[in-house]
This record gives sequence, structure tokens and C-alpha cells, in this order.
Amino acid sequence: QVQLVESGGGLVQPGGSLRLSCAASGTIFSIYVMGWYRQAPGKQRELVAGITRGGNTNYADSVKGRFTISRDNAKNTMYLQMNSLKPEDTAVYYCNADIHTVGAGRVDYWGQGTQVTVSS
Repeated sequence: QVQLVESGGGLVQPGGSLRLSCAASGTIFSIYVMGWYRQAPGKQRELVAGITRGGNTNYADSVKGRFTISRDNAKNTMYLQMNSLKPEDTAVYYCNADIHTVGAGRVDYWGQGTQVTVSS
């Protein structure tokens, strides 16, 4: 069984920073692409940033220059450093990972989500 657990969300003022973490645990053989998604009330879930196992990254236009995605393959952990936060960044942030598990092949996993609220 594999679990993705996010942490680091919370309430922050506009212009502030937060760092999200996503830790994968379980019978993991390898983790391929990982990504952060977000869903605001009344809106569809959208990709915020993605990162390959080799470290190649991509970002939504709305967060380029403000957010930085990274990962530590040895720890099966991914991060999202969010700077210059805006009220429109308010959403539930979800971790996603393409994981090759022992005995089950490659499966797409999601975390439970962590709330990020940007407000004064």
C-alpha cells in the first residue's frame, strides 16, 4: 500500500511564503513524474507544477517566477516553495505521483490535499 501525505499548508498574508511537502511511503520501487495540483472552490483542479525523476520541471503560467518545485528522490519527497502568494492562489493543493510499486506495477496516486489560504 502506498500513501502520499501533504503538509505545510495554512493561512498566509498576500506577499507571504509557504512551503508544501509531499512524502510518499509504502512498497515503492520507483517514483516517476510528480506534480502539484490545486482546486479552488467552484473551479476545476489544475496543474500547478510538475517534475520528472531527473529534475525537469514545468509550471502553470500563473505561478511562473513565484513557485519552485523540487524533489528528493532518496526520501521519496516532493516540495513546492511558494513565494509572493496572492489571494488567487487560495485552494486545496494536491500531490500526485506516478509510482511503480512492488507487486502492483505503475499506479497514479493522489494525496488527501492541504488547504492554502492567502488573505489579509
